[in-house]
Amino acid sequence: MKIFPFIGAFAFLAGATAGMTAQDFSGQDLVVTASNAPTNQLLVYKTTGKLVQTVATGGEGGVSGNAGGIAASPCRLAVVNFGSQNVSIFERKAGGFELKQLVAAVSSPVSVAFGHDHLYILGVTHVESHRIYPYGVDANPDGDVLLVKADGSAAQVGVIETQLIISEKSNVIESVDLKADGAVKGSATAVMNIPSNVNAPFGLVTRDDDAYVTIAHANEISLVRNDTVVTVTGSGTQHAPCWVTLDGPFLFSANSPSMSISRYLVYGKKIVQDAAVAATLNGDPTDIDYHAGLVAVIDSNGTVSHLSIFKVDGDGNLTLKASSTLSSANGVAVVGSL
Repeated sequence: MKIFPFIGAFAFLAGATAGMTAQDFSGQDLVVTASNAPTNQLLVYKTTGKLVQTVATGGEGGVSGNAGGIAASPCRLAVVNFGSQNVSIFERKAGGFELKQLVAAVSSPVSVAFGHDHLYILGVTHVESHRIYPYGVDANPDGDVLLVKADGSAAQVGVIETQLIISEKSNVIESVDLKADGAVKGSATAVMNIPSNVNAPFGLVTRDDDAYVTIAHANEISLVRNDTVVTVTGSGTQHAPCWVTLDGPFLFSANSPSMSISRYLVYGKKIVQDAAVAATLNGDPTDIDYHAGLVAVIDSNGTVSHLSIFKVDGDGNLTLKASSTLSSANGVAVVGSL
């Protein structure tokens, strides 16, 4: 029988949830980000842009140049704590989010993803898998793989049907195979047919067996399928498409330093830019997420960060619903109502 560290940490966790509000958010969509400060905090917003909960993660922030620093499942959140080399696991209740445990990482974490009954943690040198049980996340990894470059440039991890897809900004897109039970196995392998002009793969988003990966400094977005780059599309007038998210046939890229969101149509092997500027931002975007008819973006202008929440209609048009100013932030996720 496994004994999980969080079982003996209730006193610590009770103090860490002191920022909990008494309101009932069970029937509402929420947007979450993290302060990324030395004392890291989960920040919970209504879709009106109102901050409704602040909860200490129990770890230290400090990550940059990444996406997917927060991952959401139906009842859990995972938040990276780069400085303390661990990941916070929150559970969603009717009254908000409660910190349940801290999971130590093999290397300082930059990105997290849920899938195949596992939590996947991408660190600066390794990617690891942790099995999820009804009562928590296993603190011990059931798989650990060294990255291709492992030079600190890891950017984001995504989950497809039988693999993980990973970007490292030092010019590699790679895959890691999964066992039948979802644990990582083998070694990381660079995908084939990476463009000769590859320059800084950054963000990615996955669906089924496809991964859309940005090549930010080459101003391109690529489609990875079956361990091969099969399509590459330029970003047109907008520079450095860094981070991406999907809504049905629409792929949205957050572009830095153009401070904009572009809209693409994706189908089969096609990536077609539909709107070069679907929306404008207040600073350079650092993450983007879509869920429940909403796109949320975190950006920074060097002194402050901004959270922008857009409503998405059936034609993929973005209408600004709310905007909030933060001192700093990393990662963003839209969390559907309970």
